[in-house]
Amino acid sequence: MSEFDSAATTVTSVLVANRGEIARRVFATCRRMGLGTVAVYSDADAAAPHVTEADAAIRLPGNTPAETYLRGDLIVAAALAAGADAIHPGYGFLSENAEFARAVLDAGLVWIGPPVAAIEQMGSKVASKKMMDAAGVPVLSELDPAEVTAAELPVLIKASAGGGGRGMRVVRDLAELPGQLEAARREAESAFGDPTVFCERYLETGRHIEVQVMADAHGTVWAVGERECSIQRRHQKVVEEAPSPLVERIDGRYGADSAETGRGAPQSMRERLFHAARLATEAIGYRGAGTVEFLADEQGEFFFLEMNTRLQVEHPVTECTTGLDLVRTQIRVAQGHRLPAGPPPLRGHSIEVRLYAEDPAQDWQPQSGDVHHIDFGPGTTEFAVLGEPGVRVDSGVVSGSVVGVHYDPMLAKVISYADTRDEAAHLLATTLQRARIHGLVTNRDLLVRVLRHPAFLAGDTDTAFFATHGLESLAAPLVSESDEQLSVVAAALADAAVNRAAAAVGGGLPSGWRNLPSDPQRKSYESRTTGVHEVRYRFTRAGIEVAGRDGLAAAEVVPGQVTLLVPGDRGPVRRRFEVARYGDAVAVDSPLGPVALRRLPRFTDPADQVAAGSLLAPMPGTVIRLGAEPGAAVTKGQPLLWLEAMKMEHTIAAPADGVLTELNVTVGQQVEVGAVLAVVQTDDPDTTTETQE
Repeated sequence: MSEFDSAATTVTSVLVANRGEIARRVFATCRRMGLGTVAVYSDADAAAPHVTEADAAIRLPGNTPAETYLRGDLIVAAALAAGADAIHPGYGFLSENAEFARAVLDAGLVWIGPPVAAIEQMGSKVASKKMMDAAGVPVLSELDPAEVTAAELPVLIKASAGGGGRGMRVVRDLAELPGQLEAARREAESAFGDPTVFCERYLETGRHIEVQVMADAHGTVWAVGERECSIQRRHQKVVEEAPSPLVERIDGRYGADSAETGRGAPQSMRERLFHAARLATEAIGYRGAGTVEFLADEQGEFFFLEMNTRLQVEHPVTECTTGLDLVRTQIRVAQGHRLPAGPPPLRGHSIEVRLYAEDPAQDWQPQSGDVHHIDFGPGTTEFAVLGEPGVRVDSGVVSGSVVGVHYDPMLAKVISYADTRDEAAHLLATTLQRARIHGLVTNRDLLVRVLRHPAFLAGDTDTAFFATHGLESLAAPLVSESDEQLSVVAAALADAAVNRAAAAVGGGLPSGWRNLPSDPQRKSYESRTTGVHEVRYRFTRAGIEVAGRDGLAAAEVVPGQVTLLVPGDRGPVRRRFEVARYGDAVAVDSPLGPVALRRLPRFTDPADQVAAGSLLAPMPGTVIRLGAEPGAAVTKGQPLLWLEAMKMEHTIAAPADGVLTELNVTVGQQVEVGAVLAVVQTDDPDTTTETQE
């Protein structure tokens, strides 16, 4: 039998009701299938890659999700105007909105998603749990927020209408519950247009396991494979892999593959997971791609969390371990084609990490600004189902892109595939370490440290991974301080080469060259993590001499590239450094790891200083709440105001005990990064603080 039976519904052009990485991902499959592509875009996304790559693009006026990607009426109109005959929702935004799916169908378009009734049934996390319980799927009991008692703490507040960590809050103190409920409702309303939230018992160290399902209109239901997504920050997944290390460990005692034999009740954890996922899928007459999510313990028991009626962010790891193009399968099922009797067998191991523009060491603070350069090196491929060991990149940005404040700050998903889990982890870690990512602070160093951590390599992952192993050490720079100093030397010498190449007179002569010895030239740089570094160097007849670094020599110095001879116990070691400059920002890349620096001017402009105790906006955003009035006595850590940016709330707290002498913002005000929001006067003798750019 062929992979799919013939079907009557024809799709020739697909509009993706989304943006960024997932829009590009769907477009890649459409091109491979010979289908046309249509993009929609907000004003902030006018120059985004997903817009320029589509065959046609329709503007959605405005910037915020509420004005643009959450406007189902505008998106349906865009599809009709562009001549698309199908809509793929991607994930997030309207992907699990039943009214939008109904509007697509009412317009005579093909909906590349599940039936409207299935979305409605799973759209309420509260109602869906009751339905799954009735279908025989194990569930965690739901708690009414108004009736939570101290004995039931800790509890997890969740948004009923969506996922992705939006609206989630862990509450361990009953007195904090009202305020956290209010904040969760605001985030849920902003992200999903529905403020409904609920509570459930919170398991501090659970394992997040999910099963990819695929169902057609002819009664065939696949449990394609499981994924583990236990390493999370702010209840959002950071590392995902297939198959699950927990399932592999638990099932090692059975010594058999995961296929159900049909004789008696399933025994292995994988069999039980697949059985529960199929029960959930069949209970709602599902069709298309979906994911049934469970929370498991170390003994292999699990509980239903929710069913995502869409494609998941982490779907590439399932594609790589099955050989399936899940987007292609979605499109074919939406056309009415029939699935084969069973899914393909599992193979190898795949790991995905989410590369975010954020600073894990600063409470995961999102970043915004220019992506000067992004390149994951030779041998990587984009949006491809890997059939051999390698690395795949699914990204919504390219060199020159701008990360704004209106959307999630994910830069890319980086996915490895290999025969074994260890090989997949090492391959992914090395690719990330050597990637050239310039312009924004990212979580890259943390991801590499996680992938190389002994606990991760042993498969000991759970939702408390960062708390257990220490976020401070996991978020530390990959490059040691001594290796960073080598990168600073390379930056200084490369800068000198650039200056000489640009000189109008005597450009071919070494900078500062004299017949007689002279004082060294100096260049200063600032590192975010280790502070200010000064490099003193002098050009001599024997080469470049670096003060204070006996035995260190420069083998080659040209603009953008420096090769140093580093003294070692068995002779000098050649180290090559790539140096890129973007104004005062300097990025140094080498196999030792990435280093980001800021060139310091010889003289400081007094205008670039602000009063001690000034609280600067860490990102552009909107002030949504104030927590104190000018003149009030405040304590260290006390919230003074709240910013909304990138669909999340961010607290600006007092840095120390003192008095709030200035409050320079009002509710609803838009602020730019670096703006002075407030000033807290303390007894600290320091009087000035330089702005950070």
